[in-house]
Amino acid sequence: MQQLTTSPQRIITKTIWILSLVSLFNDVASEMLIPIMPIFLKHIGYGVVFIGILEGIAELIAGLTKPYFGKQSDALGKRLPFVQLGYSLSAVGKSMLVLFAYPLWILLSKSMDKIGKGIRTAARDAMLSDECTKETKGQVFGFHRSMDTLGAVIGPAIALVYLYIFPFDYKTLFLFAILPGAFAIILTMLIKEKKDKAPVQKHNWASVQFFAFTSYWKKSPAQYKKLVIGLILFALFNSSDVFLLLKMKESGLTDTSIIAVYIFYNLVFALLAYPIGILADKLGFKKTLITGLILFALVYIGFAFTNNLIVFIVLFGIYGIYAAATDGISKAWISNMVNNDETATAIGTFTGFQSLAALFASSFCGALWYNFGSLTTFLITALVTIIVVIYLTLKGKNKSYSLVN
Repeated sequence: MQQLTTSPQRIITKTIWILSLVSLFNDVASEMLIPIMPIFLKHIGYGVVFIGILEGIAELIAGLTKPYFGKQSDALGKRLPFVQLGYSLSAVGKSMLVLFAYPLWILLSKSMDKIGKGIRTAARDAMLSDECTKETKGQVFGFHRSMDTLGAVIGPAIALVYLYIFPFDYKTLFLFAILPGAFAIILTMLIKEKKDKAPVQKHNWASVQFFAFTSYWKKSPAQYKKLVIGLILFALFNSSDVFLLLKMKESGLTDTSIIAVYIFYNLVFALLAYPIGILADKLGFKKTLITGLILFALVYIGFAFTNNLIVFIVLFGIYGIYAAATDGISKAWISNMVNNDETATAIGTFTGFQSLAALFASSFCGALWYNFGSLTTFLITALVTIIVVIYLTLKGKNKSYSLVN
């Protein structure tokens, strides 16, 4: 195993800092809009069906583009151009909402934002992986996740305060959201990509098929397949956080209370992702991720049986710990399972499958909720999560494809 040669002071390098700040400012821009987008669309006359279709198409685009551009990044041997283009497209997509409110224009805006995310995600995560050793990946991915999620605290807080002072002034808020997005683009110009990769000769963009990640799946390491199968099974039943917010709304809480609790969750997530990443490097990714999944199951069981604000706050605090113990950790773990020249493809394939699974999960859980209520929905999700915990635990004991970091 590669020995740790970087001093503790240099684990978080300049490139990691800049990438993390880019994610923070981009998330400030995104999260200023995400909580108010459904409200805005309903305000200008669009119904729930259009909003649902819009979100579904956006997730589909993200799911299909992440593995493709991850493969392109590996084939080209470069990360930075994908990072810069991806964040730029997302910023342009968000700013388009200021101009018109026609259905096709809104769809184009949302699609461009998601294409940008698809272009940058795998390359950015691969760049983070290139900046650290196997022994420090939990800390690095945890630090990046902390900074990224901090944006999810600042963004909604700005939107909440602004709309409290200026109710229904959505267009001006969209204009404000352009500023942190533009600053994120400027920051990407300060990143310098490592020059130690072997140059790729005569790269032909057309030679990478759009569904090329299916061929990668066939040749990928056995331990990668076993881990991703477990995580995607979990993702198939891990519905949108909207369902947790909907349960609080169903319990009689005010919109202000719901948004405040959700900001609290993101704050816990942001504060703990970095220290939990450091802990994961010492204890192992497997133990950390399984612990996070167990906490997730407990949260969903709790949501199934409570209608109390205090209990909701406690559960969302635990939910923040779950997110900190799984989100960045899963990518760090995957990056340790594959070769450096396949990192973007491997992470892109996983996150692509994850996005498609999320689309199914929200639809399936929505149908469950409609037909059987929130109790059944939350308990089934908790049950599947426990099955995934057992699966990962048992697979880790099989030495032929041991899930180790």
